[in-house]
Amino acid sequence: MINYIIRRLFYVLPVLLGVNILTFVLFFIVNSPDDMARMQLGDKHVTQAAVDNWKQQRGYNLPLLWNKQEAGVKQFSETIFFEKSVVLFVFDLGVSDSGRDIVADISQRMWPSLAIAIPSLIFGVLANITFALLLIFYRGSILEFGGLFLCIALMSISGLFYIIAGQYFVGKLLALTPISGYAPGVDALKFIILPVLIGVVSGLGSGVRWYRTLFLEEAAKDYVRTAKAKGLSDIEVLFKHVLKNAMIPILTGIVVILPLLFMGSLITESFFGIPGLGSYTIDAISSQDFAIVRSMVFLGSFLYIIGLLLTDISYTLVDPRVRLD
Repeated sequence: MINYIIRRLFYVLPVLLGVNILTFVLFFIVNSPDDMARMQLGDKHVTQAAVDNWKQQRGYNLPLLWNKQEAGVKQFSETIFFEKSVVLFVFDLGVSDSGRDIVADISQRMWPSLAIAIPSLIFGVLANITFALLLIFYRGSILEFGGLFLCIALMSISGLFYIIAGQYFVGKLLALTPISGYAPGVDALKFIILPVLIGVVSGLGSGVRWYRTLFLEEAAKDYVRTAKAKGLSDIEVLFKHVLKNAMIPILTGIVVILPLLFMGSLITESFFGIPGLGSYTIDAISSQDFAIVRSMVFLGSFLYIIGLLLTDISYTLVDPRVRLD
């Protein structure tokens, strides 16, 4: 197990390097620092002096890859690639183009994101599995066909509709929760109830159908028929056998996204005014703060790779037959 984890960690470096190089090409070669300055300054006819001043203040005035004016190691280190991309590997995210400390912003905004993402994941998985098992239990009945019809209907509705409808009916007409906003501490509860509820409901259609497919595959296997032949009830078969043996694909879908919960939801946080990392990224894109966007892309890639590693490790916890060599 330890040897496997070490090998997988060594795989992280080339993947992150590829992501970093691709991001650098998109941000600094396809879109040059001069173009970034003009977009940030908001004037196509801005003077070159203003462009040079903007670049000087943010460290974009250096050569891209190689500094001929320096000697030795500084020929590489005194470049945009080193100062803006290579340092990301030690999680030195630097400052945003507006002058804010990115690490400080992330450490502050991660908590609102997690306050919404974690309950949404937990209640969403529980609801999906529960309804999927009900459809399997009543397989072939009107309840199953009605449930599948409802799932398709839920999948066909845009996620924005759930948000707008929830804000209107729950927040405005019934006045049960605030429409938007956020407060720290215990007061945050009243602000996150509606986003969590909408997150669970909007994911029911696709989630229930996916889990139902997993359970149907398990229910068609020989060990299920053997269990029923031994006199086990349908409920015992579902919970003691079908659910247990479907845990590997379930964990694949859950564990891989656990680290990404940290990143927040772009749409939900923006519509509900939640000061999380999702809205942080959207605001950075809107204000063309390229430093924040680069940092969030790198961080998202790193967390996704960690999620894949955690998924492999979790397999051994639910299936003793799996060995990571």
